[in-house]
Amino acid sequence: MALNASRNDLAAGAMFVAFGSFFALEAMKYEFGTPFRMGPGFMPIVLGGILVALGIAVAAKGIGRPDEEAPHAWPLRGIALVLGIIVFFAATIRGLGFIPVVAITAFVTAASSSRNTMLSALVIALGLTMLCYLVFVVGLGMLVPLFGPWLKF
Repeated sequence: MALNASRNDLAAGAMFVAFGSFFALEAMKYEFGTPFRMGPGFMPIVLGGILVALGIAVAAKGIGRPDEEAPHAWPLRGIALVLGIIVFFAATIRGLGFIPVVAITAFVTAASSSRNTMLSALVIALGLTMLCYLVFVVGLGMLVPLFGPWLKF
């Protein structure tokens, strides 16, 4: 008996449910709090729950709608670049500083898609770097050096 559903939607929904469940369950170890006095577990539990609900919705959308085309080849270049840039971010945030690491990470991640040109990846990186600066440094007051000790200006 063949499953009359989109494998892509079912797989995506399953991944959303798995990640959302993991984070929500792990966050239950922390105090939840209230919406006005949020504890450290509040946002991970709420966002994990939203991710689970989104995963269920994505999977439900795929039921009764089988994929019309053959599955695409895995984008190995994109997978390697994204996984590598996560390691790069973690290893260099303290040495390079916030601005260069976010810019490089955003550029490489955008460039990992075959749909982006180098110019569009650069525009995405500059915009995302400015947005991250405004949200994390200006808005949230995150204490991280903008340029690290590895860069001598």
